[in-house]
Order: sequence, then structure tokens, then C-alpha cells
Amino acid sequence: MSQPTIMEQTYTIKDLPNIAGMVLTNASTKTLLFYGDMGVGKTTLIKELAKKLGVQDTLSSPTYSIVNEYLLDSDKLYHFDFYRIKNEEEAMDLGIEEYFETNHWKLIEWPEKISNLLPEENTKIKLTINLNGSRTINVTPVK
Repeated sequence: MSQPTIMEQTYTIKDLPNIAGMVLTNASTKTLLFYGDMGVGKTTLIKELAKKLGVQDTLSSPTYSIVNEYLLDSDKLYHFDFYRIKNEEEAMDLGIEEYFETNHWKLIEWPEKISNLLPEENTKIKLTINLNGSRTINVTPVK
């Protein structure tokens, strides 16, 4: 049974710091799943979230490396991009279950590519582009 949306907001790029703060306030877990078409702004939002969480490094998309790890003051952040994954077995070969068993932040782009491997408790974030170029974000906890 799916949970109701706890946050829905339309925003532009200048609103990203506020949107990132609202996402972190409303996230029910440290596992955030980012859904949306190519170019909708998933990585851009993740960069802002990482900054809010205290990542000092420049965050880059892990499209080719699949996962990038960043240190926080007393935690870690894993940024996954499964766009290039062909099947779930490929993700298993990367040792994905070991990452998912940790209590660190896990920000996951293209989670639909590994839907059977995702942690049960997560926060689903869906981004859509509007006709005027703004974005709409929907945040939904899944338990």
C-alpha cells in the first residue's frame, strides 16, 4: 500500500536551496529515490541536497562510475546513478546490497532499474518539468 504524498511543490532553479531543505525535512528515511525523465534536474537537486547535508567536495554525476561516495561530518553520502545498468544482476555485481545495508545517506537516480533490490523503507521523489520550465516535486515516504 502506497503512502500519501507529504510534499508537493512547484519551483524554479532559484528555489533549489529551499526545496532541498524541505526535502530533507520531509524525508522519512536516508534512502531517497529520484524518479523523472532525463534532464528534469535530478542531479541538480542532489547536488543541492548534498550541500545542505555538508558535503564539501564538488558533487559529480556517477553515470559512469555508478556510485560516488562523499564524507560528511559524522556520516557518509552515497550517490547512485543506475541509468547505464542493464539488469539487476549488474547492480548485485557492484556489491549494491552492502551499500544498502548501511545507515548512510543513499541518493539514487534511476531506481526503477533496480526496483527489486531497493531498501523497503525509502522516500520517493518524483520530478516533472512543467510547460513554463519550472519543475514540480512530489515527496512520498514508502514503508
